[in-house]
Amino acid sequence: MTTHDVPARSAGLTDTAAALDTGTTTSVELVRDALDRIDASRSTLNAFRVVRREAALAEAAEADRRRARGEHAPLLGVPIAIKDDTDIAGETTVFGCPGDFPARQHDAEVVRRLRDAGAVVVGKTHSSEVGQWPLTGNPTYGHTRNPWSRDHTPGGSSGGSAAAVAAGLVPAALGSDGAGSVRIPAAWTNLVGIKPQRGRISMWPHPEAFHGLTTHGPLARTVADAALLLDAVSGNRPGDLHRRDPMRVSDAVGRDPGRLRIAFSLKLPFTATPRRLDPQVRTRTAALATTLRDLGHEVVLADPDYGIMFGLDFLPRSMAGIYDWVSTLSDPSLVDPRTRTNAHTGKLLHGLPLRAARAAEPRLRRRVGRIFDRVDVVLTPTTATPPPPIDAIDGLGGWATDKVITAACPYAWPWNVLGWPGVNVPAGFTDDGLPVGAQLLGHDDSEPMLVSLAAQLESALLWHEQSPARWW
Repeated sequence: MTTHDVPARSAGLTDTAAALDTGTTTSVELVRDALDRIDASRSTLNAFRVVRREAALAEAAEADRRRARGEHAPLLGVPIAIKDDTDIAGETTVFGCPGDFPARQHDAEVVRRLRDAGAVVVGKTHSSEVGQWPLTGNPTYGHTRNPWSRDHTPGGSSGGSAAAVAAGLVPAALGSDGAGSVRIPAAWTNLVGIKPQRGRISMWPHPEAFHGLTTHGPLARTVADAALLLDAVSGNRPGDLHRRDPMRVSDAVGRDPGRLRIAFSLKLPFTATPRRLDPQVRTRTAALATTLRDLGHEVVLADPDYGIMFGLDFLPRSMAGIYDWVSTLSDPSLVDPRTRTNAHTGKLLHGLPLRAARAAEPRLRRRVGRIFDRVDVVLTPTTATPPPPIDAIDGLGGWATDKVITAACPYAWPWNVLGWPGVNVPAGFTDDGLPVGAQLLGHDDSEPMLVSLAAQLESALLWHEQSPARWW
C-alpha cells in the first residue's frame, strides 16, 4: 500500500460513534480503514505490537449485524486500541519484554467492559519494558516515534497508544498510568489523557497494579472522547482491592465548572537527580494559566507541600511492581540489564520497606491535601521538558537513565502515590513544533470537575483542530 492509498485518518470517538448511529458508515468500513492505516504505519510509526485483523473484522461484522437488529451500545462497532500490558483472550501480553509468552485465556476486566460497550479492539500498542520509562522503544520491538516528529519519542510508557491516536490510526486508545504513563505521552502528542481516581477502573486480573500506583486511563484528541472511553471502562468487580462508587464523567463535558480557585504551581517535587523546568514549557503553562484567568477563574500562585517523603513512598511500590512482573517471565535474563537491576531492588524492598511505604500514604494525602483547603484545582506542567529524542536512554546505565527520565518527567508521579485524578491538557508547542502539556490535578473523586474544566479550556484553545503532518 502506498502512502496515497492509505485512508484518511479517523474521526474522533464521539464523531465515529455518531456516524455509526446515523448509518453513514459501517463498523466493517471503519475497522478495515483503521487496520489499513495501522499496517501502513507499522514500519515507520511503529505504534502496534499486535494487530488483530481477522478477529477485528469478524467482530466488526457482528457489530453491524447487531445494529441491523436494532441493538445499541455506546461504542458499538468503534475501533479502539489498548496498551500491551492488558490481556485479550487469545493474544499474548508482553509489556515491552522479550521472550516467549503464552496466549492469555481470558480478557482483562477492562477489555470485557470495552466489549460490553461494543468496541472492536483492533490491536495492542507498544510500551516501554515493564512500563518503567517515559520513552517507548527497545532493541526487541524498535522505537515508537512521535507523529509530530519522527526523531522524538511520543513518551511512555503508553507511547504506542498515544502515537496511534495522535496519528489518527484509531479514534481513541487505552493506556495505563503508574508514574504519568498516560499523562506524559498525552502531553508530548497534543492529546487529552486522563489518570482517573484509583479504583475507578478495575485492574483485574490483578487486585491492584504496581501496589496501587497504576490505573488504566484513556488517550484521545478531545475531552469528550476521553470521557466517553473512561465511562465505558469504569467500574469494579469482585476481587478488586480498590473500589469507587459509579459516576458518569461524560455528563461533565460542556457543563459550566463555575468559578474555580486554581493553584498555579511550577514547584518541582523532590528527586535525587538534577532537574530544571524548560523555559518554553514554563511559558506555555503560564499562558494556559492566563487562559484560565480569562475564562473567569481565580488563579493563584501556590504549591502542594510534597516534602521529601514522596520518593521514599514511590520507590518501593514501583520497584516491587517491576519485580512482580519480571518474576512472571519465562526467562528474566532476556530483559534489559536496567530492568534486572530494578527487579532486584524491588525484591529487596518487597518486605518492610513496601509495607512502610503503603502505611505512609494517608499521611502524604493529608499533607498534600491541605492545598485543597484553599483551592479547587492544581495546575502544573505535565513534564519539565519537551519530548526527548527517541534514543535518549539507549545504551545508558541505570543511574544515567534515571537522570534523563527524572529531568524530563518529575511532575506526574506524586498523584500516583496519592491515587487522585489528573488530566493532561495540551498547552501548545515549542518553537520547534513539539507538543507540551499541562495537568489539572484534583482531590478524591474530582474527575467531573477536572473534565468540565478541561472541556472549557478546549473550547477556548481548540487544540483538537491541530494535527501533525502525515509522514508515516
